[in-house]
Amino acid sequence: MGYQTINRPTQLNASTTLTTDFRLPAEWTRQGAVMLTWPHAGTDWVSRLAEVTPVFEAIAHAVLRRQDLLVSCEDAAEAQRLQRCFDQWTESESLPGRARVLNAPADDTWARDHGPMVVLEAQSGQVPGHRRARVLDFAFNAWGGKFPWEKDNQLNARLAAHGVFGGAPLYEVDMILEGGSIETDGAGTLLTTAECLLAPTRNPGMDRAAVEGRLGELLGFDRFLWLENGYLAGDDTDSHIDTLARFCSAQCICYVRCDDPTDEHYPALSAMEAELKQFRQRDGKPYELIALPWPDAVFDEDGERLPATYANFLIINDAVLLPVYGVRQDDDAITALKQCFPTREIVAINCRPLVAQHGSLHCVTMQIPEGAWTPIGGDNSV
Repeated sequence: MGYQTINRPTQLNASTTLTTDFRLPAEWTRQGAVMLTWPHAGTDWVSRLAEVTPVFEAIAHAVLRRQDLLVSCEDAAEAQRLQRCFDQWTESESLPGRARVLNAPADDTWARDHGPMVVLEAQSGQVPGHRRARVLDFAFNAWGGKFPWEKDNQLNARLAAHGVFGGAPLYEVDMILEGGSIETDGAGTLLTTAECLLAPTRNPGMDRAAVEGRLGELLGFDRFLWLENGYLAGDDTDSHIDTLARFCSAQCICYVRCDDPTDEHYPALSAMEAELKQFRQRDGKPYELIALPWPDAVFDEDGERLPATYANFLIINDAVLLPVYGVRQDDDAITALKQCFPTREIVAINCRPLVAQHGSLHCVTMQIPEGAWTPIGGDNSV
């Protein structure tokens, strides 16, 4: 379980040219595993570990009911304990998923933003189910230097050294990009916010055209939907899109809508809703838009408003994990998400402890598509 020596991945800089037949898949693409970075006493969770650990356990259990789980853990003894725990779940409950727990250091738990992004080869001309994959390790600087990030920025290379990515090559990218800042329909369309991707603390010197060009090359985007409005109080990410608006299919976007004119969010979210209504699909048709409920305000013990949002859900194989917060709108959120994903089970998970550190369910997870995952216990296991 000890740390492995890192073999540095191939480095990609602005002058590097890659073939463009690889594309970031939609989240609903069949997945091999979900990644979690487990909370530990060296993080801001130190005083809340007893509250937040059950949330991570609930997410882990929901994942293992459907697919494999990858967990990185700061402490070797804790990693061994977790491995035994997850193995017992799998065996005693006959769960289809298997867990792999690796001892690897991290500054915090936000796997969505420090985890890997996987691009898959376009299906055209390929045997279905046999698409090549690339694992991209974008630079991470804790949302513009707000918190420590050095260990987070090494995590993907450490995971790759354990051989978890199914033989897919790992590329280190000299561009700051967090997974929570981008949404895709899997067909080359990017949905994002200007406030985040154009923040000078991320990639100074890169304007909108430069960002589009780089993400087009690396992630296969050829359409760009930029939101100029939208924010959540208490958010540290400069308006990550995964807290505001999400693709449910190539034709449908769900989004948070504030229906209280007295709420501080009302002007920005109303302007965002107007922008979404102007967006068009590739064929020129408007998107189907589904509004998510606006939860009652959630505050911390100091009276600071926290960024509770139902948009921070995770799509996994055959289900959607929905964060709920113990407020009266939770049931309405479940109903709305069933409309968004009529063929998937909606699994509600109480994320009130998570939002205390200004993130939620999608923020602590990163999906790994089939093709970039070494099956646990299968012919390709390591």
